[in-house]
Amino acid sequence: MNNSIQQQIYNKLSNSTIENLKNLSYNSFTPIQEKTLLITLEGKDLIAKAKTGSGKTAAFGIPIIEKLDIKYFRIQAIVLCPTRELANQVANELRNLAKSKHNIKITLLCGGVPYKPQVHSLSHQAHIVVGTPGRILKHLQEKNFSTKDIDTFVLDEADRMLDMGFIEDIKSIIEFLPKNRQNMLFSATYPIKIESLTQEFMNSPYIVEAQSLHSQSTINQYFYQVNSSEEKNYLILKTLQEYKPISTIIFCNTKLACKALSSELYSFGLEALELHSDYDQKERNEVLALFSNKSYPLLIATDVASRGLDIDDVELVINYDLPQDIENYIHRIGRTARAGKSGVAISCVEDIELFKDIVEFSNSDSKLLDITIEPLDKKFELNSPYKSIFINGGKKQKLNKGDIVGALMASKQISKDDIGKIITYDFSSYVAVKNGVSHIALELLNNQKIKAKYYKAFLK
Repeated sequence: MNNSIQQQIYNKLSNSTIENLKNLSYNSFTPIQEKTLLITLEGKDLIAKAKTGSGKTAAFGIPIIEKLDIKYFRIQAIVLCPTRELANQVANELRNLAKSKHNIKITLLCGGVPYKPQVHSLSHQAHIVVGTPGRILKHLQEKNFSTKDIDTFVLDEADRMLDMGFIEDIKSIIEFLPKNRQNMLFSATYPIKIESLTQEFMNSPYIVEAQSLHSQSTINQYFYQVNSSEEKNYLILKTLQEYKPISTIIFCNTKLACKALSSELYSFGLEALELHSDYDQKERNEVLALFSNKSYPLLIATDVASRGLDIDDVELVINYDLPQDIENYIHRIGRTARAGKSGVAISCVEDIELFKDIVEFSNSDSKLLDITIEPLDKKFELNSPYKSIFINGGKKQKLNKGDIVGALMASKQISKDDIGKIITYDFSSYVAVKNGVSHIALELLNNQKIKAKYYKAFLK
């Protein structure tokens, strides 16, 4: 980090924002933040190419928060994201960045959840709206909120939104917005269709690129030639036995492959979570909470999970199938080696030409390796450091993380070090506790009031 650039950025920020960033452990800015903040804090339009996990939410979030007129309780910024998961992650990060400012309301507008409560929330106004294109467009078409005060428009993971067919929705949303506004676009790749879109709505944008592809030194990538599902299954078991990871995502191209692999691993005593199109939003939330809380070591997923999920410290990514969309390979392996950490990506290769295309696209010097069949350790196990406890209360009941920590530590039977990640949704919460104290924690949560109310808790 260039200290001179950091000081220049600090010179444009309020003291309260600087203090909050330090409290959030922003001791230095990431390359994408360093390259963009001096531009965006001046209100300029921006096109930024940056990899997943590069810190781009803060790159657009800090300037949004800084220029908000908090006393003017109207929507002043809108952020579009390709998925509910990414939108939720962005909204939470913005709330953290806004802690130095009082009474900032950030409203989440996504499909797959009830519509009428969103309408009710919008009737009480907000400062920032974050959501998916289809649902935001529906609210605009039904005149559920005014856009006349919006002065910042952000497209996050724009390439993914265009891949998902949102280009017409995005164009329609832009038609509702005031002409005089700041535009920011963030994308892992910059295909020609994005370039065409930006020419339609951006005003002399600055174009910035931070390292868009993971380097071989950050992610160790290994490709193995396989000729059958049996060889794939063997490679996965051998890899898990060798690395003994606490957190692994295995990507399949179809939900049927996810289910088949899950059954295969279960026959070896390995229990995996699944995430694919058969899961509704409530089930998806639970899967993501359990995996993020480090209470299950394996997640088998289709590409629905490859981008925009708030999952840290994934040690290992395995491609059971190589993705047909080459760019998705970058997004998949981007689940590991986040925030400067290292990681490992193992891929099963059936299509040699697809392997060659991926190696060329990712500027990798990886070679195609052969599998050496050796006996597996039949006593092999994967253990998780935490158990997750479900609580039937969340944000709508004003239940927050501090309340849960307080309830667990009140009897002094559990220390702060015993408590892991806590994830809260509207009507539920998930708290990770170390294995050795999980039953004590469960009893405490079931037998005492939290904020003058009893909640039901279950081990998951």
